[in-house]
Amino acid sequence: MQILVSGSLAYDRIMDFPGRFSDHIMPDKLHQINVSFTVNGLTENFGGTAGNIAYALSLLGESPRILATIGHDYHRYFEWLQQHGIGTGDIRVVPEEATASAYITTDLADNQITGFNPGAMKQSSRFDFNAINPAQCLAIVAPGNLQDMMDYTSAYHRLGVFAIFDPGQSLPIWQGDDLARCIGQCRMLISNDYELALIKDKTGRSTDELVAMAGTVITTQGEHGAEIITAAGVEHIPTVPADKVVDPTGAGDAFRGGLIKGLVQGYPLSRAARMGALCAHYVIQVYGTQVYRFTPQEFAAGLERHFGPWPSAPSG
Repeated sequence: MQILVSGSLAYDRIMDFPGRFSDHIMPDKLHQINVSFTVNGLTENFGGTAGNIAYALSLLGESPRILATIGHDYHRYFEWLQQHGIGTGDIRVVPEEATASAYITTDLADNQITGFNPGAMKQSSRFDFNAINPAQCLAIVAPGNLQDMMDYTSAYHRLGVFAIFDPGQSLPIWQGDDLARCIGQCRMLISNDYELALIKDKTGRSTDELVAMAGTVITTQGEHGAEIITAAGVEHIPTVPADKVVDPTGAGDAFRGGLIKGLVQGYPLSRAARMGALCAHYVIQVYGTQVYRFTPQEFAAGLERHFGPWPSAPSG
């Protein structure tokens, strides 16, 4: 099974603010906000939605295809992907732009403020869908170039590819009608609880209507786990407890990687989502989005330890 991961590739600059944003923002002055947060330091990591999801899948033994753009400073990222068995042949290099960059500041309450320079992501990745066998593909459309997100959901719908739609951080730039069309062209909608509220506001659709459009709506809820909503009802997926929570950045992408691995292996949705929860458990215990590690044996043991006896994958 080929896994197609479209979205962004970025260099993440992660900063830690040793306080709470809420202590420095005056609610009655939000119309003229002007604040500065002094951080403890800055670390640079490989990131972007496509890169993060692909990295999680690589730890789980998969070799996903990344459909994205990258800038003239691509060399370090390509070396990193190749070290983890992830091909770079579907990534379009845009020589006149720098790679997208995210500047992420996290406070003591795990609230985040992010500044994002799209750089090369402003251009389409121009993937050739003639190069795939639709019956042997599963795809996720994660936040990235807006035109790619619209074009790729349409292509997957036309070709009959099982596609997951994950608009995430791109939501502020969407028009409601375009967003609703993309949701209806995919087989699953995934977001966090804040993003789901924004999706409903932009599209004018209720949760039940979104379920009718996509078939499945998965909502991650941070420390409260996740919800799977289908026509059959609602199922809660618990989090996997962590000894320490260092940085939540990238937890959602890790969840998606584990979820996709479970779906590819043929597990029912509830088990696939638990695989996602275990992936997220690893990433929140370190700084950075592609810094965590586990072996397949450690992951299998974690599934047994946290969720009880775990059956062999139905697809082998």
